[in-house]
Amino acid sequence: MNLIFSRRRVLGCMGVLGGSLMFPRWLLAADSDDLRQIAKEAWIYAYPMLMHYQTMEKQALNASAPEYVGGFNRFRHYSELYTPNNREIVTPNNDTPYSWAWLDLRSEPQVLSVPAVPDDRYYVLQLVDQYTHNFAYVGVLSTGREAGNYLIAGPGWQGQIPDGVTAVLRSETEIVMVLGRTGLKNAGDLPAVRALQQQYELRSLHEYIGSAPPVAAPAIDWHPWDSKTGLGLEFIPVLNQILSLCPTQPSEQALRARFARIGIVPGQGFDPATLPPATRKALLAGIQDAQAQLQTAVSQVRTTLGLFGTRQAMDGNYLNRAVAANVGIYGNSVEEAFYTGTRVDNQGQPLQGGRSYRLRFAPGQLPPASEFWSLTLYDLPDRQLVANPINRYCLSSRDHMQMDADGGLTLILQNATPPEQSNWLPTPASGAFTLVLRLYGPGQQVVNQRWQMPVVEVVSA
Repeated sequence: MNLIFSRRRVLGCMGVLGGSLMFPRWLLAADSDDLRQIAKEAWIYAYPMLMHYQTMEKQALNASAPEYVGGFNRFRHYSELYTPNNREIVTPNNDTPYSWAWLDLRSEPQVLSVPAVPDDRYYVLQLVDQYTHNFAYVGVLSTGREAGNYLIAGPGWQGQIPDGVTAVLRSETEIVMVLGRTGLKNAGDLPAVRALQQQYELRSLHEYIGSAPPVAAPAIDWHPWDSKTGLGLEFIPVLNQILSLCPTQPSEQALRARFARIGIVPGQGFDPATLPPATRKALLAGIQDAQAQLQTAVSQVRTTLGLFGTRQAMDGNYLNRAVAANVGIYGNSVEEAFYTGTRVDNQGQPLQGGRSYRLRFAPGQLPPASEFWSLTLYDLPDRQLVANPINRYCLSSRDHMQMDADGGLTLILQNATPPEQSNWLPTPASGAFTLVLRLYGPGQQVVNQRWQMPVVEVVSA
């Protein structure tokens, strides 16, 4: 989980507003408690898909948005170091500069080509469907360090696999997001990172094989997204459009039928203004119930285990999927990366600027990561990097730190400059802060929950 995005955060040829706005009689007469419960379940189910849609609207649809990547089927690479002056996203990290792309697979697949990389270079390209499942990976931990061509196909593609394709990665949905992360060792490594990013290539299948292009898919009349109303009753028409690009999976047939009872039907119009008062009240109550359930679940999160993964890994746990979208949408599956952290010290008190702390990893208990690990400090409640005199915002296994005499490692967390700075992570002079520990290529003991981040110890108040 990059913890990089805000936490309070199709209808091809028909157009969502062109569908019927009629409501079945059973909806008008249904029991209000039943409608309330269905609305609660549906909102939890929809929340991550809506947050995903919000990101797509900014990155792929709205050309005036600063996040715009240029439309579909192309990369936009980011390779500048974040500082406290960059406040457009929360919990940014300088471990892995990002590469973003959104793929429209309705007319044909896309071919993702990657270069060979040396043993000391980490990269990963995470493929996310419209459900926010991490359905496939391309990168050193999943596909190796060799060059390759990966055909990314939508749910209905039945074509012939061309020569030279390393593997076919099939999505359940017609729209796919690709989030690339390229390991950055230090500021001097930026030119090498940029050069590698430019070698990530996307080509339409017809371009890859040198044939004529297929018939273009119909233009989509995308439903406008309003962050102020999109999580109220307006979530239903947006979800209906999203679901028109998401063929029903066998495991969700009963669920989709249940949701249809409140007007959630792929491609169907839905106008909240036409709802009878009692129905509207019941649906709004269900949405409020869902929001309360989500916030309770979010408050109990301590690690990312069980929050991100494939459909099979999530195993129908829609609340966990919603929690993931709230605390850090697009977090990696645990096989790729693990995220943990803390906001409190060993006395159960909030971490505070002006106090001195230490974080000690005992001998043999360093974060088990095959690639690297990093510890980053953020202020609260904004979750931004903190300005400091040495411009150091994290400590990492790639840094040259001083080990303890017994083979352990002690990190110093304080505002005042210590005599030895190699293990120092500067804290703010005042105010609350939080720590996020990221492990890239976590060991099996992490997956099995046999390793935990040690507590942050108070040195002086």
